[in-house]
Amino acid sequence: MTSALRVMVVDDHPMWRDAVARDLENAGYQVVATVGEGRQALRVAAALRPDVVILDLRLPDLSGVEVARGLAASDPAPRVLVLSASAEHEDVLEAVKAGACGYLVKSASREEFLGAVRRTAGGEPVFTPGLAGLVLGEYRRLATQRPSDAGPRLTDRETEVLRLVAKGLSYRQIAERLVLSHRTVQNHVQNTLNKLQLHNRVELVRYAIERGLDGT
Repeated sequence: MTSALRVMVVDDHPMWRDAVARDLENAGYQVVATVGEGRQALRVAAALRPDVVILDLRLPDLSGVEVARGLAASDPAPRVLVLSASAEHEDVLEAVKAGACGYLVKSASREEFLGAVRRTAGGEPVFTPGLAGLVLGEYRRLATQRPSDAGPRLTDRETEVLRLVAKGLSYRQIAERLVLSHRTVQNHVQNTLNKLQLHNRVELVRYAIERGLDGT
């Protein structure tokens, strides 16, 4: 339910910030705060503990990457969706490396944005079309630079679900393919995250790609 999701908006442009907050509230989300500076965002997030933070990269004090890194280090860590005017590859990769779960450019439609928020809240990596391949390509490049270790032992079903996650399928698509309930797939993913000591689906996809589980 969107009504249970607490969202914070971080953007230094008041009109844009207010418009994003209004779209979220109209869609049933609870906007717990709107802020315009990075340090303020970190303080407010620590106090209010939002589920999702909508984050611009261009802020007057800290960079969005620094804010994302700070949010990722908090406990509990909110899921971060970057909403930026920039589609520069370096910005995208730096944001993801800092802990962002997704990256959407500001030219996205209202429907695309709200769908991205919902999926981010569910732990799915969300990227503007064309950027997902960039992120996965970077993960593959990094994977060639360090050896794979055996890691914790996953069950056959967990490995099967992990392979489909790495291929980019949503939880619902995985559930349909494996004839499982949506909740069962979520439980498998959460168990896998716990075993591997990972924090979100983006890190899980990276783990799978590093071990060749994406089938490429």
